[in-house]
Amino acid sequence: MPIKHGVKSSRLVRNSVSYLFFAFLLNVVSCAIAQKPASSVTSANEVPHFTVEEATDWTNLFYREKGWFGGDGIFFIPMDGRRNQYHSTSVDQLVLFSDSMIGDAILGRTQGKNKMVHNAVAMLLGSAPVEEKIKFYWDSTSNGTPETMFIPSTPSAIPQDYYWLGDGLFNYLTGETYVFGYKMFNVESTNDWSFTLTKTNLIILPKGSKPPYANQKQIETPFSFINAADGDNGTFGSAIFVSTKKAGLSNYDNYVYVYGIKGKQKKLLVARVTMEQFLEFDKWTFWNGSSWTSNMLDAAPICDGVSDEMSVSQRKDGKYVMIFQRGGLSPKIGMRIGDTPYGPFSDVIDIYTCPIGATNKNQFAYNAKAHPSISRDGELIISYNVNAFDFDNELLKEPQLYRPRFIRLKW
Repeated sequence: MPIKHGVKSSRLVRNSVSYLFFAFLLNVVSCAIAQKPASSVTSANEVPHFTVEEATDWTNLFYREKGWFGGDGIFFIPMDGRRNQYHSTSVDQLVLFSDSMIGDAILGRTQGKNKMVHNAVAMLLGSAPVEEKIKFYWDSTSNGTPETMFIPSTPSAIPQDYYWLGDGLFNYLTGETYVFGYKMFNVESTNDWSFTLTKTNLIILPKGSKPPYANQKQIETPFSFINAADGDNGTFGSAIFVSTKKAGLSNYDNYVYVYGIKGKQKKLLVARVTMEQFLEFDKWTFWNGSSWTSNMLDAAPICDGVSDEMSVSQRKDGKYVMIFQRGGLSPKIGMRIGDTPYGPFSDVIDIYTCPIGATNKNQFAYNAKAHPSISRDGELIISYNVNAFDFDNELLKEPQLYRPRFIRLKW
């Protein structure tokens, strides 16, 4: 059931793992940082030399003892629309989190007054990991109890529904911010592992609005596969790539690309629409493998084996970089290089092995993605989430376990 009070129980760990990969939990194996760059891939795309190192400056920014001290998700949305460029210290970035822990992270005492909320946000001023530049927000009750910020309020919503957040973007034409909200529901009230996706909604934050977004709007979209005929359920909103000059690109086609994950094989689908028509859902088109079609059911996968949250971004040479956790839940972070935002993409290049689970098999990594708006030229800052199967006991021993880690991919 949706978490209303108290901390997350071990049964509720599934609430912080993306809903599409729960049937494919993999054993987390001993792992270490990748020491050598890939030398070649079996595709027509040439991959330049690269190295990977831990981005401890970013990882340390989210090591916190009070207030927000844990969460998954994490998407950065610059409030000037230039999501493909590193930002100055004067631009706010909205940071999205799904299930988040609020309270005090004290060794052996993560229970009690601490609470998990289904989503929260932060505001980061600029693109540097500076403690004084970031502030976390969630909603609260009249007596100050932490509460979820975005709660389903569309006509089909019922009190038991809750949101996990997908990617979002700032519409520089209107000043609005759009965030994909996956409307979730637990089929059995006593079984926290019985959650299911019931709708993909769009949360609209009006121009100039501030947390906790009391003036937010929510609309339902047609962009999910519920009870699909082929059994491959899924949704769009896993990643957004804005291919415009305003987004900070020199090579662009003036479309917004929205990626979706479908089925147990983690098939990656892609839709596109112009920024002007983003809210006109009948104007969206979908890649069918050879052309763009208005029928979402004709969308063809451009690859599979990705994670429910991932990213596509553009390098300075015009190539496109896909970043993801292999198979959804795995210590391996993978990369594919493409010629367009919809492919063709190279074979998978393993770029990093997350140092999670080497000595504790309860812990695992998931949902890797890149963040161009906090990445300097010649690099990509990449995050991945960390969680545990025995959530309560693991947080008692390591209160800051449940938070993103970061690496730095250098070309």
